[in-house]
Amino acid sequence: MAEKKRNAQQEQAKGKEEKSKKGQIAYENMVADAQQKTKQKGTRWGVAHVYSSKNNTIITVTDLSGSETIAVGSGGMVVDADHEEGSPYAAMQAAYKVSAIAIEKGVTHINIKIRAPGGHSSKTPGHGAQAVVRALARSGFRIGSIEDVTPIPTDTTKRPGGRRGRRV
Repeated sequence: MAEKKRNAQQEQAKGKEEKSKKGQIAYENMVADAQQKTKQKGTRWGVAHVYSSKNNTIITVTDLSGSETIAVGSGGMVVDADHEEGSPYAAMQAAYKVSAIAIEKGVTHINIKIRAPGGHSSKTPGHGAQAVVRALARSGFRIGSIEDVTPIPTDTTKRPGGRRGRRV
């Protein structure tokens, strides 16, 4: 009976090791594999919409019109801990994952649109935005343009908090 318990514990430990190895997949290798699988059939443009806040980074690759989504990834899809979702590492890994999918679907050139929360929130992109741009450039895309599309209000509704501000 004790041997059965030990065997079960060893199998669980092996499962955890495999899971941790699976969680730390090198997405750069996925990009290299995708480049080897696909043949260049001319140029196909895509748009990488990067939403980078303090807590997460979301990357969506679409066609030029923005109506057809080619690939989606985020920091939360790559890391396990919630506090790591907004980190540059998570953003970089998500970008490699997205770029592998986009390369398999034939995208060769890309325009990048970076967006921060904007409005009443932060007007500057989070830590993951720069890491995403570097990862997309490294993964073999030809970058056409990089632009900031953060919504900045010119005349807006009253900011929350009241006249004397938020009292803590």
